[in-house]
Amino acid sequence: QVQLVESGGGSVQAGGSLRLSCAVSGFTVSRKCMGWFRQAPGKEREGVAHINLSGAYADSVRGRFTVSRENAKNTLYLQMNNLNSEDTAMYYCAARASTLCSTLSPEQFAYWGQGTQVNVSS
Repeated sequence: QVQLVESGGGSVQAGGSLRLSCAVSGFTVSRKCMGWFRQAPGKEREGVAHINLSGAYADSVRGRFTVSRENAKNTLYLQMNNLNSEDTAMYYCAARASTLCSTLSPEQFAYWGQGTQVNVSS
């Protein structure tokens, strides 16, 4: 059974940092394209980053966020630095059925976690 469970969200002041985790069961993270997405109230879900051999990032987070995975723990991470109020959203991890990553389009990802909330206050 495929399961993705996010954790690590919370409230932080602007300029602060958080690290999100996504514990995966049912498949091996190193064999899938893994991604992070976020959705703010009233907005569409948007891609933040994905990783296969290396990470790729949305323009809005490049240079501040880092996606990584720890194969031994079958876990995906998102290190978020220099947070600002526009980063406030529910964050989701997701996996493609494929090994290969292409675009950061939510429609390309088949498996999803339940989300973890990030609130950044200015």
